[in-house]
Amino acid sequence: MKTIVCIILSLFANMAMAAQTFPPDNWKPQPDPIASTDARPGGQLAIFAGQSPKSLNYYLDNNTFTAEVFGALYETLIDMNPITLSYEPDLACKWTISDDKKIFTFMMDPKARWSDGHPITAHDVKWTYDAILNPKNMTGVHKVSLERFLSPVVLNDQTIQFTAKEVHWVNLGAVGGFHILPRHIFDKQDFNQINASFPVVSGPYALDTIKEGRYITLKRRNEWWARNDIRNKGRGNFDILKFMFFADRENAFEAFKKGHIDLFPIYTARIWINESQGKKFEKNWIIRQKVYNHRPIGFQGFAMNMRKPPLDDLNVRKALYSLIDREKMNKTLMYSQYFLHTSYFEDLYDQKNPNPNTVLPFDKNSARQLLKKAGWVVNPSTGMLEKNKQPFVVHFLTRSSSSHKFLAIYQEDLKDVGISLKIENKDWAAWAKDMDAFNYQMTWASWSAGVFKNPEGMWASKEADRDGGNNITGFKHPEVDQLIEAQKQIFDAGRRHSICRKVDQYLIDAVPYVLLWNINYTRLLYWNQFGMPETVLSKYGDERSAYWYWWFDPDSAEDLTDAQKNDLSLPGRPEIIQFDDIIK
Repeated sequence: MKTIVCIILSLFANMAMAAQTFPPDNWKPQPDPIASTDARPGGQLAIFAGQSPKSLNYYLDNNTFTAEVFGALYETLIDMNPITLSYEPDLACKWTISDDKKIFTFMMDPKARWSDGHPITAHDVKWTYDAILNPKNMTGVHKVSLERFLSPVVLNDQTIQFTAKEVHWVNLGAVGGFHILPRHIFDKQDFNQINASFPVVSGPYALDTIKEGRYITLKRRNEWWARNDIRNKGRGNFDILKFMFFADRENAFEAFKKGHIDLFPIYTARIWINESQGKKFEKNWIIRQKVYNHRPIGFQGFAMNMRKPPLDDLNVRKALYSLIDREKMNKTLMYSQYFLHTSYFEDLYDQKNPNPNTVLPFDKNSARQLLKKAGWVVNPSTGMLEKNKQPFVVHFLTRSSSSHKFLAIYQEDLKDVGISLKIENKDWAAWAKDMDAFNYQMTWASWSAGVFKNPEGMWASKEADRDGGNNITGFKHPEVDQLIEAQKQIFDAGRRHSICRKVDQYLIDAVPYVLLWNINYTRLLYWNQFGMPETVLSKYGDERSAYWYWWFDPDSAEDLTDAQKNDLSLPGRPEIIQFDDIIK
C-alpha cells in the first residue's frame, strides 16, 4: 500500500511540472554496510556531553550536542547514505526536482507517525519551516539556507512543494534536511520557550529523564515507525543513551575512570600520553584506540571580533597572531601530537592540490612593528601599549578552565610587548549567550566541518550581522562574497571546493582567527563491554557515530566484571583502526 500511494503522489507531482523523480524506480533500501549483523538492542551507553546546554532545541542552541539529541528525537524529509552520501528517503518516500532546479516537491511516507499515533503530514513540514523563518524566533543560523525559498505550499496532506528564489546546490539538502516538528503539539507555544519539553517525537529515541545540570537520558522507542526498515537494522541499539554534563573535562575524565562514563573521546594530548595508562589499560579493562576514517577536518582558533576597535585593524590582528607560540604549546603542552593549522579548509588540500598558505610565525619583533604601524606606542612609565591615552587590553572570553594553561603562555607573550590579556571565564550557557550577541573581543572557537564545504554561513558579509549566526568574527569581504555567489549554482563538488580554496586565501590574508592546531584521527577510550562494527566508527563520523553503531554486549560486560573482581586481563583490541583497510 505504501508503494502504491508513493507512486500516485509521484505521478501527481510530475503532472504539475517537468521534473526528475527520486529515488529512481529501481532503488531498493539496502542494509547499512557499517552496521553489524551481530548488533542487539539493550543496555546503556553513558557519554560525556560537555557542559549543560542552554536549550535542547537545536533551532535555538546551535551546537553539536543539541544537534545529536535533536536528531535522535526528530527526523528530516530525506536522509543521506553513510557511504555514498547520496540522498535517500526518510519522512518523504519520494521527491521531485523541476528541470530548472528551483521547485522541490516531497511526498510524505504514509507510514510515518508521531509517537502519539498522529500521521506526520505536509502541514507539520510547513509549520516547522514557518517557525524557523519567523523573525520573532531566535533560530539564527538555521534561517540561512531556508530563507532562499518562498514559503512552502501544501498541495495536500501528503505533499508539500518548495520553490527556491535562486538555484543553489544546497537547496535539496536545505529543504530536505531540517528536522520536522509536530504542529499539533507546538502550534500554540512560544517557540523561543521550547527548550526541554518534547512530549511527542518521530525519531528512534524519546526524551526520558532530565536532571538539570547533571545529565539527560534518551530512551529507545521500540514503536518507532521506521524501526523495521532494513536500513536501520543494527543502528540505534542502546536502550538508554545517557548524556552526562560536567563543567570541566578533567572532572569528566575522573568520572570515566571510575566507570560512571562508558566512552570518552580524548581531546587533550596530556591525558592521551600520560594518563591513559595503568592497570585498567594494561589489562584491557579500558580500551585505547585511534580511528582513522574520512571524518572532515574542521578548524579551531582564537576568534577575533572585527566589528569594533582595536580588532578591526588588520595590523593588530596580525600582531596578535604573531604573538602566539603555537610550536611551543604543541611541544610542551601537547607532546607534539598535533599539526598546526595553515588553512580553514584543511582537508581540501592533498598532493594534487598542495596547500600554498603561509601563516604568520611567532615573532615578537614583527608584532611590535605591526602594532606601531597601527598607532600603538609604549608608555615608558608602565611599559604597556597605549593609543589615544587608552591602554591596550584584550578581553578573552572562555568557557573552559582547560584553556587557561594555553592562555597563560599567550598572556605572558602579549605582556612582553605591552598588551594586557584579561580572561573572563563563563559557563557554556553564558558563553553561548554572549556569542549569540557577538558580545566578546576574543574567544576560543572550534568548528566541525562537512564533507561538502559551504562557506556562506560563516564567511558571507550578510551573515556578519545575523545574531546567533556562525560569522562570529564579523568577517566581510566583497571578493569572498563574489566567490560565494559563484559557487551557488555549481553542482560539482570538486569545482566548488576549488572555489573554497580561493576563499581560504582571502581568509589567511584577513586573519579573522588566530589559527591553532588539530588532529586527523579520533582518539577513543572506552570500557571493554561493547560490541561494535569492525570499523568502530562510521566513514565520515567522529565518536558520536558510536552512539548509533555500537551495542551493549552482556557477555563482554560479564567478562569485564569478572576480570576486575579477580584482577584478570581481557583480550585486547586493535590499537589503530584504518577504515579503508576494512571497507574498500
